[in-house]
Amino acid sequence: MKRKRKLVLLLVFSLLFSPLSSYSRSHVHGSLPSEITAPGEKLVIVDPNIHEFGAYTADGELVHTGMATAGSNWCRDLGRPCRTRSGSFRVYSLGGPSCISHKFPLPHGGAPMPYCMYFNGSQALHGSYEVVYGNISHGCVRLHVSDAKWLRFNFIEGPRASNNYRGTRVIIRPY
Repeated sequence: MKRKRKLVLLLVFSLLFSPLSSYSRSHVHGSLPSEITAPGEKLVIVDPNIHEFGAYTADGELVHTGMATAGSNWCRDLGRPCRTRSGSFRVYSLGGPSCISHKFPLPHGGAPMPYCMYFNGSQALHGSYEVVYGNISHGCVRLHVSDAKWLRFNFIEGPRASNNYRGTRVIIRPY
């Protein structure tokens, strides 16, 4: 047991202090392409199959990526599937660090959804402390809180006159 613990600690130490540690999370994943055909506008792509999102410039350059946890095949508490709908959407509403779910309330208020960015009805990109390599949400796309904050304040635009009232495009790839 001690040997196993030492191996785990060694692995954690090597990950923390390897040359990759000086890079942000955006350089670790690498599953999404670093460039796509220029979409002509900023774009966020979410791929539920690889549990990753990527933020692309109008020129098609990947500028940020991270883990993404999409909707589950089945939500026991709802008795139905709750997958994130695939397709192309536009962000229509933005929230801050205190954004909460009104659809899935907790006993003392709504479920926390920091830096929520709604794109399809009640589905949003938002920060969470429960981001895993799996699809376990009620339909939203969970991101690490730091990634959601970066997207919210550095990349995503809501609808406004300067973008012809078309928020940033979000593409959810099919499962």
